[in-house]
Amino acid sequence: MTKVTTFGMIMIILIMPLSGCSSITSGITGSSANEEILVPSWEIGDYWLYTFSTPDYSDDTTKLVVATTDIEEDGTAYMLAISSIGEARRHAVLNHNPFLGRITHDQLSPFENGIAQPVLDFPLTKNKAWSFDLFGNEWNAVVSSIDSSIASIRATANDGSSIDYIFDGNLAFFSSFIWTDSEGIIQLKMKNADQGVGHTGDVYFVRGGDLYSNSWYNSGPDAEFVDTFLVNDHPKDGEWDEMIYFLDASCGGGSTISLTLRDHFSVSALERFWGPGAEETGTLGTIPYPSEDYTLTVTFTGDTHLRILLAGGITYSWNL
Repeated sequence: MTKVTTFGMIMIILIMPLSGCSSITSGITGSSANEEILVPSWEIGDYWLYTFSTPDYSDDTTKLVVATTDIEEDGTAYMLAISSIGEARRHAVLNHNPFLGRITHDQLSPFENGIAQPVLDFPLTKNKAWSFDLFGNEWNAVVSSIDSSIASIRATANDGSSIDYIFDGNLAFFSSFIWTDSEGIIQLKMKNADQGVGHTGDVYFVRGGDLYSNSWYNSGPDAEFVDTFLVNDHPKDGEWDEMIYFLDASCGGGSTISLTLRDHFSVSALERFWGPGAEETGTLGTIPYPSEDYTLTVTFTGDTHLRILLAGGITYSWNL
């Protein structure tokens, strides 16, 4: 009896560690020394709620929603849309959210300039390294740590810029994504606030294209600025539905700004005036279908600042 009892106790001791290793989070394989996170699979209606902060605005809440799973890129990419048409337009003119639009199935890669960029490289394992292009820069990424379903990744560029991001396997997407430029200024901060499935309602994606941008600081005598620009169709998708503008303006005491945008028929498409002490930040608006060329006239008196961004937009929508 003693030998039988001893053998039974040894078997219990051997089995206990093995049972502890079997409770692994879905998407994670291997032991703590060589964990890996596999690419998740998304379904229509899956969504993630994020707060976005940029130098242009702070703490804007946006819901990203999977609109399609088997249409884009010959069925190899998702379409990640947004629940607000206003936010879709903001992205089209500011291009601040790289994760709107097509996202590949195999690596959850966003597209920049028509090319899928591997911001992630599944399976994610500790110390894995790769490179990608984003925000007009080339990045070298490495997985600094993996803890259960969470991978911490840091990407750096030659100019000193960095992106620090965390992929959470339980969310099946990022829990945070922070891009800091070479001067230490945060250009984009994404923080996850919620996640779920089965979103219903209309979702949008606005395919944008830069048309014009300029910024003026005037602290001297009165000045007038006149510029013209040509509006061509989208190179792939044809005519724009609308022109989207983004404005920042400020006037000191006794200062003024006037802005007029006219089409080639000399019809005024946009007129704005700011008086002494006026300030306006982050104004978003639209102009009906743009014509071939425009003339922009801006006049300044006194201490003033004006920035304007213009983009063409083609709107896509889905009802889920």
